[in-house]
Amino acid sequence: MSFSKTLLVGLRSEQFRHPLDLRATTALKQIPGLDVLIRNLLGALGEQYFYLENIASGVQVGPKQLPDLHQLLLEAAEVLDVEAPQLYVRQHPVPNAYTFAMRGRQAFVVLHTSLLELLTPEEIQAVIAHELGHLKCEHGVYLTLANLITLAVGQVPNWGTLVAQSLQAQMLEWLRCAEFSCDRAALLATQNPRTVMSVLMKLAGGSPSLSPQLNLDAFLEQARSYDAIGDDALGETLKQLQTEQLSHPVPVLRAREIDRWSSSQNYYDLLKSGQSCYTGGTNATGGWRNW
Repeated sequence: MSFSKTLLVGLRSEQFRHPLDLRATTALKQIPGLDVLIRNLLGALGEQYFYLENIASGVQVGPKQLPDLHQLLLEAAEVLDVEAPQLYVRQHPVPNAYTFAMRGRQAFVVLHTSLLELLTPEEIQAVIAHELGHLKCEHGVYLTLANLITLAVGQVPNWGTLVAQSLQAQMLEWLRCAEFSCDRAALLATQNPRTVMSVLMKLAGGSPSLSPQLNLDAFLEQARSYDAIGDDALGETLKQLQTEQLSHPVPVLRAREIDRWSSSQNYYDLLKSGQSCYTGGTNATGGWRNW
């Protein structure tokens, strides 16, 4: 069954970018020589290795290979007005998705099989759209370095000596802020806040057997309880200590942010300015390190 969505023709990242993402990205750009450092690190590690290793170890999605997933990708890219990257599926027991966007090379998105088994088609499209958000916001080489930091630990010898601890901490802080913008991209693509929040709930405590029993409204109440812990200085300190080594914000916080933004004038104005159309036909309505 097809369903109505608004195409966001001419959508610009600054129209939906989260303020924390904008501030953190600006701070990174002000570090002298950071772009050169990133390129040197990527060269030393062999960015070509990661690209070829992905091709060798995953299944590339296309019209003749997992066409339903390919259609979800094309629909999300069309709504967000962004070029569709390559999409791969990889066997992995940890639900995850990530993007590599190296300048001068073909960007690609990877979905783990365990993530696909956990989510409905519409929720999978939200994950894909989240990854497209990284491309739309031109997170580029910063994103690639952040992904290498989280993926290469334990695989690359002496990784800690290659990346200063202070830079690693700042990159993780930037990535946590960037995730908020990409969650907004997921909402713009699906145009259903409950879909995006359901993904976050399942990543926090779901499994193929438990997911049908989860209650999204109860999860949102949980998010509000998390907010209440920060009413005093001790609560804020505890939450900061909890998240400073994470690559992503905690799921309840991300769900709360989407809940708020979906009721904002900014979100309504973006949909109002778009063009209505019909997409679907793949039962998309049927339904990381966390994504």
